[in-house]
Amino acid sequence: MNNISEVLDGVKKVGIGGHIRPDGDCVGSCMALYLYIKNNYPEISVKVYLDSPKPVFDHIDRIGEIHTEADGDQEFDLFVTCDVSARDRLAIVDRYFDRAKKTVCIDHHISNTGFADVNYIKGDVSSCCEVLYGLMDKDKVDQSVAAAVYTGMIHDTGVFQYSSTSPETMRIAGELMKTGFEFNRIIDQSFYEKTYLQNQVMGRVLAESILLMNGTCIIGYLRKKDMDFYGVDGKDLDGIVSQLRLTKGVEVAMFLYEMETQTFKVSLRSNGNVDVSKVAVYFGGGGHTRAAGCDLQGSMYDVINNVTREIYRQICLETEK
Repeated sequence: MNNISEVLDGVKKVGIGGHIRPDGDCVGSCMALYLYIKNNYPEISVKVYLDSPKPVFDHIDRIGEIHTEADGDQEFDLFVTCDVSARDRLAIVDRYFDRAKKTVCIDHHISNTGFADVNYIKGDVSSCCEVLYGLMDKDKVDQSVAAAVYTGMIHDTGVFQYSSTSPETMRIAGELMKTGFEFNRIIDQSFYEKTYLQNQVMGRVLAESILLMNGTCIIGYLRKKDMDFYGVDGKDLDGIVSQLRLTKGVEVAMFLYEMETQTFKVSLRSNGNVDVSKVAVYFGGGGHTRAAGCDLQGSMYDVINNVTREIYRQICLETEK
């Protein structure tokens, strides 16, 4: 596939889906494709399905048109997944994917082995949004599509700080900015603007964090009882693991929070010497060299011990070089 138009030719009904607990790249790519089809292919009926996106994405045009639940026995001519690294990561609409006449997977996770009829996976590209942009006709990308693509790119590159950022990434960002959306406002709302409560929770995690492996690994955590005390859930915890990663001398940051009793969401960030995607994949998760995650069950100490064991193996290997 060289252009998204190839799979849209002759199609009347399209479904779009992302992964569970969608992040910026997932929301951005799904909405960018949705808007692109809406704007340029009026003859096509298109729906996008995602778990409820966080308020931080409210700047994306028509974000309110996302379907957060399956709506009956839909049968699509084409179903496209964006930023979904594995079949079991597809949220909400498993049966729509199975019933579709044709399926397409657009992704950038190196761990993705391909699960659709057509798989367009670029494991060396910064974000799914950047991959998707490469499939679009540039003269058909208006301000609304550009803002959605840009949102996904900044979320998966840490505002162009991660090693996945390439000269091509920056060139594309420049092209998108020419459409005139408020890029500085999107960055502020995505990364720096926090509620007072979010700042309180981050302060607690940082204050109670643990340094291991001679200061090369830092761990932050929140138990279910702590989250209940503050009245927060997963969507309020963005930015914590990235802040942990910025601790001087740290190679790897891990942040875990308890979603349900003894069920933890684990987020991993690396400064380069440890491939956290290998750690996450070992435990059934996925991601990228410097940013990955997984879900694990057990006591908090079991989870920390199991994950840090795999991190330690890589740090030891690096030390021995």
